[in-house]
Amino acid sequence: MKTSIEERWGTHPDDVKKYDTAQLRKEFLVEKLFDADSVLMTYTHNDRLIIGGALPVKEALKLETVDLIRSEYFCERRELGIICIEGEGSVTVDGTEYQLTFKDAVYVGRGSKEVIFKSNDSSKPAKFYFASSPAHKAYPTAQITSEMRRTRDLGVKATSNERLLNQIILSEIVPCCQLQIGMTEIKEGSVWNTMPPHTHSRRMEAYFYFKVPEQQAVCHFMGQPQETRHIFMANEQAVISPSWSIHSAAGTSNYTFIWAMCGENLDYDDMDTFTADKLR
Repeated sequence: MKTSIEERWGTHPDDVKKYDTAQLRKEFLVEKLFDADSVLMTYTHNDRLIIGGALPVKEALKLETVDLIRSEYFCERRELGIICIEGEGSVTVDGTEYQLTFKDAVYVGRGSKEVIFKSNDSSKPAKFYFASSPAHKAYPTAQITSEMRRTRDLGVKATSNERLLNQIILSEIVPCCQLQIGMTEIKEGSVWNTMPPHTHSRRMEAYFYFKVPEQQAVCHFMGQPQETRHIFMANEQAVISPSWSIHSAAGTSNYTFIWAMCGENLDYDDMDTFTADKLR
């Protein structure tokens, strides 16, 4: 079988206070997203987001539906965002092929019946990270190129959080329902992302960390601002962040991460921020 999916249930913040390290990792950490010639997915009941990875090496991979969503095809009631994180390849949606390289993306609208991932060179296969949320309306499938991305320089070197924010799938860039996706690149010499951290109770979020050097790690912080927890993460792992939780991290080197959000509010800046001195 080329497709597999894990299921993760929603959690109450009072319960999470009692989790040990093993339980915290079991509930929120997604340890593996890529396997050769496979599509790996995780379904979270937090706003019913699905995150996953496709790694076509010897053959093209079709995005298959799964029993959890009870649909005839994957995007029957869902929208989908795909980003190429390594190599070069193509995503074909209902017969239309889109060539992708690093940071290129495709938004796939509700009702699209067939999505196929393919690498251009099997010796340097493409890795595709994706996120999907339920959709109330069908919007056109579209490729998001470098000219369409919106960028922001954030943070400063003095506080070790200098970074480049790439907004990739937002309603201001391409029509979409509730899905928002972007990529943040931590600059050399900085370690913090999303500092000061925040919550946004109208949306949940998942962070996917990659370009983490060998033998280095990212320490992801989560939990309520007054009751924080941490999870050490390796390269190409993801973490689920409920709407009540902060989400921030510090790395032992610089790194890159993809954020994917869904919920009822599309205002990117709708968040409650907490300065570092207020965290516990």
